[in-house]
Amino acid sequence: MCINKIDRPEARPNEVIDEVLDLFIELGANEKNLDCPFVFASAKKGTATLDYNEDVENMDVLFKTVIDNIPAPEGDTEGPLQVLISTIDYNEYIGRIGIGKIERGKISTNQEVVIVNKEYPEKQEKVKISKVYEFEGLNRVEVESATVGSIIAITGVEDIHIGDTICDVNSPEPLPFVKISEPTIAMTFSVNNSPFAGREGKFVTSRQVRNRLFKELQTDVSLRVEETESTDAFKVSGRGELHLSVLIENMRREGYEFQVSKPEVLFKEENGKKMEPMEKVTIDLSNEFVGAVIEKLGQRKGELVSMTESNGGYARLEFLIPARGLIGYRQEFMTDTKGNGILNSVFDGYALYKGEIPKRKVGSIISFETGESTAYGLYSAQERGILFIGAGVQVYTGMIVGANPKGLDIDVNVCRKKQQSNIRASGSDEALRLSPAKDMSLEEALEFIEDDELIEVTPLNFRIRKKILDSTKRYKSKKNN
Repeated sequence: MCINKIDRPEARPNEVIDEVLDLFIELGANEKNLDCPFVFASAKKGTATLDYNEDVENMDVLFKTVIDNIPAPEGDTEGPLQVLISTIDYNEYIGRIGIGKIERGKISTNQEVVIVNKEYPEKQEKVKISKVYEFEGLNRVEVESATVGSIIAITGVEDIHIGDTICDVNSPEPLPFVKISEPTIAMTFSVNNSPFAGREGKFVTSRQVRNRLFKELQTDVSLRVEETESTDAFKVSGRGELHLSVLIENMRREGYEFQVSKPEVLFKEENGKKMEPMEKVTIDLSNEFVGAVIEKLGQRKGELVSMTESNGGYARLEFLIPARGLIGYRQEFMTDTKGNGILNSVFDGYALYKGEIPKRKVGSIISFETGESTAYGLYSAQERGILFIGAGVQVYTGMIVGANPKGLDIDVNVCRKKQQSNIRASGSDEALRLSPAKDMSLEEALEFIEDDELIEVTPLNFRIRKKILDSTKRYKSKKNN
């Protein structure tokens, strides 16, 4: 067993060893497993040792321990083929690439095989393997054949998925695989239709956005993409806010320009009762931040399951919390723990609806003019609340430029310029002092927006806007609803 990050000041190797051994016992490990050697390493420094008080300069101990204690793969090399696909990759030239370990037998190029799946007994598809690759470091090396224990990549099978088993045509025996978690959060991806559409992005049309989203399905098995009534919008469902945030960020960096809606939780109904997805959250943090984190997660319907303290002034908290309660929280968590906290979450299943979680109490400060923000216009606007932009920023009508603590949406002119005059009053030439603008991250913006708002995503900017840009039409729409 290798314990990493031993160089960190909050490292607690002895407690970690006890936690690992306790986990092994819970999993039913035998005495041989419990008697394994523990290697202490720092990947950052490139060091590993059997005694964490010892100074070393390399990772030789780790490599030697692996060779001495981990046996070579064993299996029936002469038996019928079995390869369990655990990962999918994609290449524009060769299509889907299945990656997995050979559990039994031998595989070769141009070999005829059958694809089966334990979860879908009706699936039996005969295919031919085009190419076989083995891994050397980070590179794939093409080989004619591979045998038991090898981790391989295969091409030539278009309809291959995670959990499939590649078998000998005369012995279709599927292997069990961990069930893929269903999506819990959904949002709408749509074509950017703001006044600034097409200025910063390379890929802006509905066809380009659609192709990119469906291409993501080739490698991301937890993602779902659905057509909507509009040809310019697509419903995208994923395994939580972080999952979809990564997709948004990747598309933005690739040059895509689009809009996303407020995330919504995918509820279920069982026996006439409303059920919602729950997350099990594990948090490691300094004792001084425990109170703030418990208070914040409590407001988000989080239930503290356990709390343990270590001798180094650190604590571990475990919560059960609705998935919607984590939307936008990670950035807030990093602020509350001064960047030192560690938060991990895993899907825990569905539970009864926990009730309303307090929504934002602030309203939006909305620009009612298109142009460039000025210090003079912002100076007046900052009296209404917190601003998201500074001077010299291009804005448009309906774009949200700040938050109003009174909870009402208000329209302001942040492009207003000071009238020129020949008369000089005392103090009129003094520089206007603006409060620092709040730089909204994507996660903060996703939590901030309401149902009538969108986030405009471009390679250069995130902009928050109203769905209906015109203030008069927006007022009429609210009145009708």
